[in-house]
Amino acid sequence: MKKILLIIIAALVMATPAGAVLKEKDLKQTLSILREELTTFHNEQARQSLLFKRQSEQVRTSLFSILQRSNQNALMLYSQKPDYVFDLTYACNEASDQYHEFKTKALPFRTFIGKLEWEIARYDSLIQSLKTMPVFNLDEKAKIDRNVCLTLATNIKNTMEENQQQMSDYVRYYDMADHRLKTLNDYAQKRYAEIQNNIFKNAGENYFSILKKFRSRLKRTSETVTEKYQPTRKLISQWDSRIMFGLFGMILLYAVIAILLNILVIRFLMPKRYRTTAFMSKRNCIIMATTTITFALTVGIIMTTAEQNFIIMASNLLVEYAWLLGVILISLLLRVDGKQINSAFHIYTPLIVIGFIVIAFRIILIPNELVDLIFPPILLICALWQWLVIRRHNENIPHSDVFYTYISLLIFIISVICSWSGYTLMSVQILIWWIMQLTCILTITCISRYVKLYGIKHGLENENKPITKMWMYKLFYHVVLPIAGVASVLYSIYWAADVFNLSDLCWKLFHEKFVNFKNLQISMMKLAMVISLWFIFSYISSTILALMRLHYHQKDPHNAESRMVMGKNVIQVLVWGIWLLLSLSLLHISVAWLVAISGGLSTGIGFASKDIIENIYYGASLMAGRIKVGDWIEVDGTMGKVTSISYTSTMIESLFGEVIAFQNSQLFAKNYKNLTKNHGYVLAVVPFGVAYGSNLKEVGNLIEKAVNDLHHPWMDPAKQVKAVVSEMGDNSVNYKLFVWADAVKKSYVVSDVMKCIYETLNEHDISIPFPQRDIHIINS
Repeated sequence: MKKILLIIIAALVMATPAGAVLKEKDLKQTLSILREELTTFHNEQARQSLLFKRQSEQVRTSLFSILQRSNQNALMLYSQKPDYVFDLTYACNEASDQYHEFKTKALPFRTFIGKLEWEIARYDSLIQSLKTMPVFNLDEKAKIDRNVCLTLATNIKNTMEENQQQMSDYVRYYDMADHRLKTLNDYAQKRYAEIQNNIFKNAGENYFSILKKFRSRLKRTSETVTEKYQPTRKLISQWDSRIMFGLFGMILLYAVIAILLNILVIRFLMPKRYRTTAFMSKRNCIIMATTTITFALTVGIIMTTAEQNFIIMASNLLVEYAWLLGVILISLLLRVDGKQINSAFHIYTPLIVIGFIVIAFRIILIPNELVDLIFPPILLICALWQWLVIRRHNENIPHSDVFYTYISLLIFIISVICSWSGYTLMSVQILIWWIMQLTCILTITCISRYVKLYGIKHGLENENKPITKMWMYKLFYHVVLPIAGVASVLYSIYWAADVFNLSDLCWKLFHEKFVNFKNLQISMMKLAMVISLWFIFSYISSTILALMRLHYHQKDPHNAESRMVMGKNVIQVLVWGIWLLLSLSLLHISVAWLVAISGGLSTGIGFASKDIIENIYYGASLMAGRIKVGDWIEVDGTMGKVTSISYTSTMIESLFGEVIAFQNSQLFAKNYKNLTKNHGYVLAVVPFGVAYGSNLKEVGNLIEKAVNDLHHPWMDPAKQVKAVVSEMGDNSVNYKLFVWADAVKKSYVVSDVMKCIYETLNEHDISIPFPQRDIHIINS
């Protein structure tokens, strides 16, 4: 198809119109410029025509190759027996893959032919215009230019018509291939639907019935196996049974050689300093892990270089199985200590064995009759095996693995029930899904653990660390890994379906709307996207808030928390509002539907939520700057510190340690006082009196100087105290001393100032009068 693309590009170049002429000084000038443009385009067309002709045969060969491959797939597909489900799914997969590949890479030839037709019509009009042009009023050069333009335009048109015919031939071949492949794909989809029904809906004969007529069933199965796997003598097929079973013999031989080599390396070639107690306790698991890795690499190389279809298919499946086995072994090596590793390996062994059996069934394309006969008892044995290893080893493994063992036992039980009830192929699907899901879980868990350890080692788990130094860590730990967990669910289902080459149907299942209403559509893919977006927007919200907190703390540490209150609410509304809109769009939830519902309920909700809306309004007003967290306010004679502000209420911690919640509307109704809004100081009035006859001016000066000299830390240093005469009382001349004191420490300041006044008056022998009464006793 790449060759076809080159031809289309060449055709486009040739179809590109020559440089157009605009209105020049006169006709002579126009003809001269047109001649130059047509000459340039004609030369370019001639050069591209050589390329077009050289590649025409290649394009034709490519299309014929597609037709030949489609015929081969047709023979393979139409000759398959329904009882050979693995063979049938392989054939269906080949046919559908070729069709999708063709539709993806093939280009719309008719679009380019339409462009050529338009260009041919344009040049035809240009030729007619040049032919009918009067020449009697042209000079010799203009006549020559006109004749040259006519000749060039005619040659360009003829070349385009030849190319159009060639492209028409390609369209015919393309249509032939497209029709052929579409027919095959339609047939494959029908067979896929039947296979899907046989797996999940139409139960086969239950195993108890098979046991009742075991001899006849065994004989029939033996005949089927002989017919399928008996090697042919006349012709050698790529799918010959000798090749199939020879592959497993090579795998066994490789495993023995690899294990022996690893043992030799560890015992004789590895330096003693590396053969620690911990290493030697995990030696067996290390040998199996290295053997699995080298096996996967070897098979991968074979898969990329092989040309035989069976080897390619088998190698692909073996690489996938090696990955499953390798993940389990490496996960155990990294997570489990030497005392537990043998027990941990034993609990996964039944799953490893059953996984290899299923892969082997898929590789040898085992007939349905043989699967129905031998797979149910194999599953029963593996289920009992899983139960035994749980009893023997669960006390010596990590708690997370204990949970996985019970889930594995449950999956085995479900599979046994399905297989013995006649749903043998569905039991295979369930097992493969769990093996793949468990592999993904172990992979993500292992990565998550080591990422966590990396974060602890480098202090990235410390919340006080700037977000600028830990955003990448949080992105990976809080976004990438959770999204990978969501994707693993879909991938494990897809991989289980791919064992039967049902990947196309699996994609349809992912996009199938299991909730399908007019204003609500939910599919597995959309649900996964909504959940993944939640992790992304959660990270965005937390990161933006962390950046804001860092900025405010650097700029104004004292008011950082109070500014964060409003910012936090605004950012969360914006970020989660965008997430909600995207989620509504993905789930096809109509906003008009929500508006209609909200409109119908608006009146009732409005009356019911009047107080709530009022509190929200006043809360926004407070957060806009009237009050901030940390301010000291006074409400109804109660003074306290603002600890939090929300859209509905404000929390205050009083001087007496009480926590009081005021609705935001109450603060405005009760005319609260913000004691720290401007500078944090309030005016305290300290009264005192002196005896009549005292020098009032001297008293005022003495008191003012004494109090100012205190340099009290809780008094405003920018404002001096002031003593004024307030009244002439019954017993004394009364003063008022005005002191600007810290709002919170006002009581302490007043106490210290009164002490200072008392001591100052005593030091200067100024009498401090107090009320006296003379009592006269009359004896009658």
